[in-house]
Amino acid sequence: MTEQELITSVIRPEIRALTAYKVADASGFIKLDAMENPYTWPEEIKVEWLKALHDAEINRYPDPEAKSLCRILKEYNQIPADSDLLLGNGSDEIIQLLLMALPANSTVMAPEPSFVMYKQIAQCLGLNYQGVPLLADNFELDLDATLATIKKQQPEIIFLAYPNNPTGNLFDNEAIEQIIQQSKGLVIIDEAYAPFTDFSFIQQLKKYTNLLVMRTVSKLGLAGLRLGFIAGNPAIIRELNKVRLPYNINILTQVSVEFALKHPEMFAEQTNTICTERARMFLQLSVIKEVTPCPSAANFILFRTPTDSATEIFQRLKEQGILIKNLAPQKGLLNDCLRVTIGKPEENNAFIKALKTALQAC
Repeated sequence: MTEQELITSVIRPEIRALTAYKVADASGFIKLDAMENPYTWPEEIKVEWLKALHDAEINRYPDPEAKSLCRILKEYNQIPADSDLLLGNGSDEIIQLLLMALPANSTVMAPEPSFVMYKQIAQCLGLNYQGVPLLADNFELDLDATLATIKKQQPEIIFLAYPNNPTGNLFDNEAIEQIIQQSKGLVIIDEAYAPFTDFSFIQQLKKYTNLLVMRTVSKLGLAGLRLGFIAGNPAIIRELNKVRLPYNINILTQVSVEFALKHPEMFAEQTNTICTERARMFLQLSVIKEVTPCPSAANFILFRTPTDSATEIFQRLKEQGILIKNLAPQKGLLNDCLRVTIGKPEENNAFIKALKTALQAC
């Protein structure tokens, strides 16, 4: 049997048809491609953190339900008392758990463009994925098309990123409520970028039994700890917990996040700085006539470039030591788009300078 015959015999065709999610090597670059918080902790807080880790019993399995951490997360995120939590190794695992729990041949629906893992994981599991294009002029939900698709397809799960990734905008609240009301399945509001906006559907959990809200601590500044969670109806969370593997949140992550969330003033200061820089970056991009930035409620800005020039601009930025995200390969509405994460002021200044140079060379 040849290597290809072996692969064909043991790997499902939908897996063979996929392209693996790739993370760019950022070595030697100013890294503005992954929506990370660029700020670390003050040295005195790092010392306190190491003391907290000192007593972690790494020879023992962690609390499989992370009960103490769940209490702190509920308080920190102002989650209604009658909602329960499920924790995951980042939001990716939670998306996987949700989709693994669905019946065979279920339909998963999301706007497009949006977070690529909704489609990636759905296809990986052999589910029916249904994307609904956003409006081309402002990346807003096409409510008529969305409601028509819900009526026709009756999706078991709908994902709505709020703010949306990679576009950065907040979808219309009333449109989202109509989607929740019209759906007979679960509606997942993915609030990964909640630290950078004042808008949330957390309190709506008390109103809708089919609503779940997903968040992560990654964008807050804890990306390396890989912790996400989903909140909602306790009966639904109990069923999802049956799919979750035991001990999926290691003890170092549990201890570290508990410690970190006891310092809300530190994160508030960092996120306020990022939002201030976001406004400054938007203004600077707005006066560059060759590009058009899109309003953002996240820690990144999507901007349109001249027709068919996104990849060349991306490469010229790399040549100058700046790594951002090239979205042009996704084609469709993103054909001429690049996305830049909000970094430190000096990093943002370097990006703007490099972008002007790149545009002059194109």
